[in-house]
Amino acid sequence: MPVDPQTAAPPKSPMPRPMPRPLPRPPRPIWQRTLWCAAGVLALVAGAVGIVLPLLPTVPFVLLAAFCFSRGSTRLEAWLLAHRHLGPPIRNWRSHRAMPLRAKQLAWLMMSISCVAAALLLPPHWAAVPVLCCAAVAYWMWRLPTTVPPPPPA
Repeated sequence: MPVDPQTAAPPKSPMPRPMPRPLPRPPRPIWQRTLWCAAGVLALVAGAVGIVLPLLPTVPFVLLAAFCFSRGSTRLEAWLLAHRHLGPPIRNWRSHRAMPLRAKQLAWLMMSISCVAAALLLPPHWAAVPVLCCAAVAYWMWRLPTTVPPPPPA
């Protein structure tokens, strides 16, 4: 019997076929990218304010900005990663998921000072809010792995 070439099954190969590669995700709609970029800018501004105000931590907001920019604009994400001062903590976080010991110590010190200031300056029923927030952040930081800087060359 003749075999129709259009309906015939392909001959079996002794080698298994490779798994198909996943298709690249389509680009996000412009309104989503705009919202992600706006959230990244707000997080970056909050991080900049955190440089001056000890109650706001800087690095978590910069990490949040990098996350938002990665979803909204590859150009803004690349700018942030290449930044001289803001890029290294982001790259370190992405590669190790750890915080430097010095950053942890400084964050705990600044949060402690902020909590004492809040307890002295805020009404008693509001003074617990910064203390609870700082305690939650301190616990989260305590659970993170710590990176220790390499010893100086001798």
